Parts: sequence; C-alpha cells; structure tokens
Amino acid sequence: MATYELVQAKAQAAKQAAAKLAVTSTAVKNAALLAMAAALEAKQSEILAANERDMTAAAAKGMKSSMLDRLKLTAERISGMADGLRQVAGLADPVGNVIDGKTLPNGLHITKIRVPLGVIGIIYEARPNVTADAAGLCLKSGNAVILKGGSEAMESNKTVAAILAQAAEGAGIPAGSIQFIDTSDRQAVQDLIHMNGLVDVVIPRGGAGLIQAVVRNASVPVIETGAGVCHTYVDKDANVEMAMKIAFNAKVQRPSVCNAMETLLVHKDIADKFLPMMLMMYNSSAVEIRGDEAVQEYSGQVHPATEEDWSTEYGDLRLSVKIVDSIEEAMAHIAKYGTGHSECIVTDNYQAAQLFQYTVDAAAVYVNASTRFTDGNEFGFGAEIGISTQKLHARGPMALPELTSTKYLINGNGQVRK
Repeated sequence: MATYELVQAKAQAAKQAAAKLAVTSTAVKNAALLAMAAALEAKQSEILAANERDMTAAAAKGMKSSMLDRLKLTAERISGMADGLRQVAGLADPVGNVIDGKTLPNGLHITKIRVPLGVIGIIYEARPNVTADAAGLCLKSGNAVILKGGSEAMESNKTVAAILAQAAEGAGIPAGSIQFIDTSDRQAVQDLIHMNGLVDVVIPRGGAGLIQAVVRNASVPVIETGAGVCHTYVDKDANVEMAMKIAFNAKVQRPSVCNAMETLLVHKDIADKFLPMMLMMYNSSAVEIRGDEAVQEYSGQVHPATEEDWSTEYGDLRLSVKIVDSIEEAMAHIAKYGTGHSECIVTDNYQAAQLFQYTVDAAAVYVNASTRFTDGNEFGFGAEIGISTQKLHARGPMALPELTSTKYLINGNGQVRK
C-alpha cells in the first residue's frame, strides 16, 4: 500500500472511531486505561525486546547519548508508563463539563460544555513513552489518536501501540481509536498534516526542527509545542546558595528535556560571588560552558559563545552563560532568544521578581525555582501531551482539558428570531 493510502486509511478509521468515542462513558474509558496499563506490564518482555532492536540500530547509526537516553526503555520506565495510564484513569473526565450557562431574556437557555477535539495526530521523535502518554490522554478526553513516531523507535512504538490498542478495544473502546502509522517513509508526516477533513489537529513533540517543519507545512491546525531555549537569570539580589542549587538542577538533572536550562544570565554585581563556584560545579559534572568575554575571564575552560549559541536548544551538557548589566538587559536577552517555554529569576528582591514575572513572555515564569518543574505531572495535571509554547487554544503543560473544544447547547420552547 502506498504511503498516502496507508495514512488515509488510518485517518478514516480514526474518524469513524472518534464519533463513537466522543460519547463513550467515563467508566468504560477508565476501565480501558487500567487494562492498557496492565497489558504494558504483562508484555514487558515483548516491549523490551523491541526496544533493544531499536537501541542496537540507533547506536550503530551514531545516535548521540542524550537521544539514546530518550529512546531507551527499562522495566522501571515501562512501569512508569503504566502508572501514568492509571493516573489518567483517576483524573476527572473533562468531556461534558459545563463551563458556562445562562438564560436569555427571550427564554433561550444556553449551556457551554467541553467536547473532544475529534482526531488528533501526534508526531514525535525517539521517545516511546509518548506512545502511551498520548494514547491515554487522547482516549480519556474522548479523542481518537493517530501516532507517528520517529523511525528510530519504530519497533518500540509499533509494539507498544499494538498492545495498547488491543487492550483498549477489549475493554470496550471503539475499534480504530488508537492508530499507529507503521512506516518509516518521511512522506507519511506530510500526508498526515494535510489530512484535512479527517484529522482535526496535529501536535508535534520533539526538537525545534520537527516542530517548525510541521508548523510551516501543515494545512491541518497545529498546536505548537516543546522547543525550549530556557533561561535562568541570577539577579544582583539573589541568594547565592539558592541560585547555585537552582542553576545546577535546571541544567544537569536531565539535560535532554525541553524544560532544561540552556542559558544562564548573571547580573554583573553578583558575578564575583556566584560564578567561580558555579563554574566549578558545572565542571565537576562535565558541563561544557560557552560564555561571553566577561564569563571567559573566570575560567580558562570556558569556550567563546557565538551568536548561534544564544538561540540553541542543546539538549545535552552544554550551557551558554552571559553576564548582564541589569534585569532589563536580562529580559531583553530572553525576549530576543527565548522560545516562550520556561524562564526563571533567582532573587530576594520582591519588586524585581514581580517585574520579571509580569514582563517576561513565556508559558511558565518562575521565581526562585528550577525550570524543570514545567511538566503536567509536576503541575498536578497528570500526564501531559506536551508543553504548548503558543498562545491560541492552549499554553503551557497540556493535559485533559486542553484536548477538548467547546460546544453550545441551546434549548428553547418555540422561539423564532424577529
């Protein structure tokens, strides 16, 4: 079957399933999620064998260590995927929730409720856990899902998706609700993002290149997610010990994810107290520093930063560092190079904190806390479909409510418009 026909067939099946799934009861959806979780654990050996095939092929192709870490599945990570599905089962079902309601002077009663988006296409890279997260969140919010994972994780994703679909259908979910595009042909992505009339929205999850390729080329509506050139600004009134703890965690705790810090900005008045110790901490964890001329004076191990460095999402143990003259300069730098994801100020100055939070334009703006907290689970939303960095429809961690639209229900008793 040609790639277009393959994608079209899966989209058509998903469209048919979506109409039934939209009115499937919460009890059935929850039972399916629990069955999916149990199936992942029961077939752990099958999943690990498929993942090992992907890992071997990726290593042979020279995939960098940070990406291999995203690709790798372990018994613990599979258990985490299953626990994520159980958490989603325990969350409130947004479908049918009444958002607003009123009775007009003419007697018409209007109620605004949440309804599923319909068919959601998820395009992602070498992260098999996304397969389970996306399937679970879409199912609970009443949406059919078409999964298009990266070719690097083909065996893992195909196996996980098949296990999830079989378990869901066995628990009463309409057949076709969970679709997986099992081809490595890059044309499949182009076909999916142009399936107008069958696919209601596509959500890309991955690096900046993937996200922008989808945003620029899709004719289907897109929710832009993920690219994270995140900053931490250490203000002149920062607590040095706290700043070191936050700046270390934001970069080193898990550098491959989108909420990790990529640029550290330091006020000139605190640089002498903060930078020497901070650079030593980074050096002890093999963090490669790219700094401006002022930063280079603190250590001979600092590499000169280029213009490209300030706008790069490294995704590994590299960090750009810049000394600034003021909070205004720090905010201007963020406005120029940030991606609207997560930004942080470390300060004991209330006015500086307020200025930063209300001026910086990002989905999540922190005072005295690591950017690593920008996550659906950490925010108490359960699993997430991604971090939206746009402003329309959804912004920040996207959980169940963000996977719905709205519908107006109008009830009358014979009213006609004059």
